[in-house]
Amino acid sequence: MSNVGPTANSGPVWRRIPSGIWALGFVSLLMDVSSEMIHALLPVYLVVGLGATALTVGIIEGIAEATASITKIFSGALSDRIGRRKELAALGYGLAAVTKPIFPLAPTVGWLVTARFVDRIGKGIRGAPRDALVADISPPELRGASFGLRQSLDTVGAFLGPLLAIGLMWLFADDFVSVFWVAVIPAFLAFGLIVFAVREPKRQEGLRQVRNPLSRRELALLGTTYWWVVAVAAVFTLARFSEAFLILRAEGTGLPLMLVPAVLVVMNVAYALSAYPAGALSDRMDRVTILVIGLGLLIAADLVLAFAPGLFGIACGVVLWGLHMGFTQGLLATLIADAAPAELRGTAFGMFNLVTGIALLAASVIAGALWDSVGPQGTFLAGAAFSGLTIIGLYPLRRRLGAHKRG
Repeated sequence: MSNVGPTANSGPVWRRIPSGIWALGFVSLLMDVSSEMIHALLPVYLVVGLGATALTVGIIEGIAEATASITKIFSGALSDRIGRRKELAALGYGLAAVTKPIFPLAPTVGWLVTARFVDRIGKGIRGAPRDALVADISPPELRGASFGLRQSLDTVGAFLGPLLAIGLMWLFADDFVSVFWVAVIPAFLAFGLIVFAVREPKRQEGLRQVRNPLSRRELALLGTTYWWVVAVAAVFTLARFSEAFLILRAEGTGLPLMLVPAVLVVMNVAYALSAYPAGALSDRMDRVTILVIGLGLLIAADLVLAFAPGLFGIACGVVLWGLHMGFTQGLLATLIADAAPAELRGTAFGMFNLVTGIALLAASVIAGALWDSVGPQGTFLAGAAFSGLTIIGLYPLRRRLGAHKRG
């Protein structure tokens, strides 16, 4: 499948997006379906099926996510050093695929810890090279649409996975192992798709060879505009703490426990439906303006979630939260691609993911502390305040991006 597509300004935008971007989007979709089918059931399976404690579940998840964040920076830098992205991205998806059969076969908690650990290493390996590959394949005038499309397809997988898990648990009469075996199929389809349907574009002529991407000299060459984007993204991430607090807010308002997963399904549907249109719009408008709209949606979501009296109000807040994700997450990746030198894109995405991952951990700790000491209103009002600070930081960033583009 060729990654080279027409770039003339004619026809629908989605038709002009290179086929390699579509392939990467469906790779993300399939792997997310597989992962979310397992992750939606894994905490309950650990406790009910294997007798683990809630503390064990928390430790497993903490180790898994920390592993993914740390790995991203090194895989991104390595992709810059070798000058290729696809092999590392495929390795990451391959590791994730080969761990999936361990989940139905695991006889003890230790095996599941190992599988989860290797799976997250795979996620860390593929993340930054894949995003850099999207930037390398997409024409500059379609970069926002390309990142938005991949994000939309990825998010479709995020809500299809739990829905399939619910349906298959009903079909298999609560047989966890049978559902885990079904989850193996889309994981290997994702690996096959990236191997056979994605081609690495030729390296641009004139790009210098990067020997040590993580050296102080190379990180400085990322430029002040790039680091300003990272700083703004870090403050913004403090405003968008874990979606677990959306679930707690809905449950506290009276949502029955059996319907609690619907919170994430609704959020991800809104996210998936808005990410591609927002990305495509950012190719025709100023990207910072789209980000401001996304932050406005987040402020609205926080205010609704802080003061809404019933489940309908909470549902509106969850939808607004999903829309803000669609208007911001793919666009932040687009800004990283715009600001970073082409030969350092892998390192740029790795550092971005590491910094925002740390910020997300801090955001969730702050949100939890406020929840316990002040209540849900304090948590969501703090999110609105951090969103306002981010908007203030976007205005000098607009000038820097304009100067960077002219330069």
